[in-house]
Amino acid sequence: MNGIYAPERIETVVIGGGQTGLSVGYHLARRGLPFVILDAHERIGDAWRKRWDSLRLFTPAEYDGLDGMRFPGSPDAFPRKDEMADYLEAYAERFKLPVRTGVRVTSVSRVGDRYLVAADGLRIEADHVVVAMGSYQKPRVPAFAGELDPGIVQMHSTEYRNLAQLRPGGVLIVGAGNSGAEIAIETVRGGHPTWIAGRDVGAVPFRLDTTIARLILRRLLFRVLFHRVLTISTPIGRKVRAKAAHGVTPLIRTKPNDLARAGVERIDRVAGVRDGRPVLADGRVVDAANVIWCTGYDPGFSWIEVPVFDDGGDPQHDRGVVRGEPGFYFVGLHWLYAMSSPMVHGVGRDADYLAGVIAERTNTAALHLAHARPKPGAHVAA
Repeated sequence: MNGIYAPERIETVVIGGGQTGLSVGYHLARRGLPFVILDAHERIGDAWRKRWDSLRLFTPAEYDGLDGMRFPGSPDAFPRKDEMADYLEAYAERFKLPVRTGVRVTSVSRVGDRYLVAADGLRIEADHVVVAMGSYQKPRVPAFAGELDPGIVQMHSTEYRNLAQLRPGGVLIVGAGNSGAEIAIETVRGGHPTWIAGRDVGAVPFRLDTTIARLILRRLLFRVLFHRVLTISTPIGRKVRAKAAHGVTPLIRTKPNDLARAGVERIDRVAGVRDGRPVLADGRVVDAANVIWCTGYDPGFSWIEVPVFDDGGDPQHDRGVVRGEPGFYFVGLHWLYAMSSPMVHGVGRDADYLAGVIAERTNTAALHLAHARPKPGAHVAA
């Protein structure tokens, strides 16, 4: 105890209070299990509020609700980021989920047969720990970013808010996924010559807002293909998972033709820096005044002191249940079970599964404890 204070004792600690952690909380609460959710932000939903101003979810509201509570408003609308944040706050309130905000976990370690969760001014012993923070915690930029001319404005997409942050002149977007494509449309329409660099991630082959998409295609895409076909339980799912870059999904709302029509120029990948300027794999030097790195994230799990990772630093798990560490779980990871696992409409199934595992293990432990206790009136040897 370090001579300071004894830790709290809580059966299950969920780390992360976004849509994933709240989903786990909902399914634990349904089973009557005691738990707490810890979140580093000051307010539920802040992870969404702090993203760029014009961000809308890439999926329509019909697929943006969590289990037990549909997303308000038109099912065909693409919610703004603040609307999603407010929805999560309302979700936690509706189901009375025990979320402690402003608590940044600094370490999780094993102490005997339990886990010790530590944060500034807080220590909790738990039988079960669920890491519900996804794979998107630490912004990733290439090492050569530091070699760019200091006059070039550069930032990761997590730091981008609006056009007012940019210098006059061209904008190089590095990373051609959904975030990169959406920001590129905004910068070029804001009067900045814009280039987008990065490999083609593909695109959903239809518009999400057409009549046939609303009636048929969206359900086939989100509920059938992403959720049931492309899973680790199917041959095609395992094949796609093996080929997919970490965290990459196809363009969902914005299409390659949208970029071309807006005037965004598609260029080769950025390979390094020459004379302070970005240089492409084909040797071209880009005279950009601004660089926005839409290059993804590293997991940021260095605070986990439990041996749950393989040699490559990835969690070793089966559907989020960590191998060899009973009581430790992950949820929200890319391809945890299906392509939909990190998406809002996919987290509920994974959360329900893990809550079921926790309930089964809790009931089994309680049963063993009951059998180990002396029966009333039984003679106990001294």
